[in-house]
Amino acid sequence: QVQLVESGGGSVQTGGSLRLSCAVSGFTYYSRDYMGWFRQAPGKEREGVASIYTAGGSTYYADSVKGRFTISLDNAKNTVYLQMSGLKPEDTAMYYCAARRGVPYGGRWYDRRQYVDWGQGTQVTVSS
Repeated sequence: QVQLVESGGGSVQTGGSLRLSCAVSGFTYYSRDYMGWFRQAPGKEREGVASIYTAGGSTYYADSVKGRFTISLDNAKNTVYLQMSGLKPEDTAMYYCAARRGVPYGGRWYDRRQYVDWGQGTQVTVSS
């Protein structure tokens, strides 16, 4: 059974840091070509935050998080991380881990419709 389980969310103040984890079971993340982190704030669309090409390690980030967030892989733990620093109130959202096979169509790694496997999410709240 394919499972992606996120953890590490919480409440922090502006400028704080959190590290989100996505533990993968039922498959190895390198059987999926791209692993991504998405977020969804109340009343808003789910948006791509970061993605990583599992074979080559290339990373992709939304402009809003570049320089503050880092996506990475841990082969031994079959886990994907999202290190978040310099957090802002606008980063408040439910964060989801996702996976897909193959290259995203049109290079749109940020398009949630291109990902098949999803976790249940972990809440991140940033207060001012």
